Amino acid sequence: MSETIEPTSASPREVFERAHVHVRDYDLERFADMFASDGTLEFPFAPEGTPRRLEGRDQIRRVMAVAGQRARQSGRRITHYDPVLVHETTDPEVIVVEFDLHGEESTGSYTLSFIQVLRVRGGRIAEMRDYIDYGAIGGSTGKSPVRD
Repeated sequence: MSETIEPTSASPREVFERAHVHVRDYDLERFADMFASDGTLEFPFAPEGTPRRLEGRDQIRRVMAVAGQRARQSGRRITHYDPVLVHETTDPEVIVVEFDLHGEESTGSYTLSFIQVLRVRGGRIAEMRDYIDYGAIGGSTGKSPVRD
């Protein structure tokens, strides 16, 4: 288990940026630590056999650890994100973010487009909805990165 990260008054944008550093580095334990103990991570478009909702930091940590291990074993690597468009909302806890994830694998490079909706309270992710085209993931890697 990684060190506990104390909640802060970080803005949703700052939390998003820090979370994506952890994801890019496949430090998914630290990514999971960014969630509130009862936080949720949702994948509304997840294919059959892939969890659509993870509840609580412990479940998020467990599932993300498996996803990170699979990604590292496959040789996939995230190179960068762009463009990152952050849309502020009328709710100060919520942002909507659009970005492309660029990566490399044995068959070449790939780009995956995302939209994420984050709710941040006390510097921790209370809710994250991750909208991604899983068909594009399957086409580039042949597998869903998130399995229970």
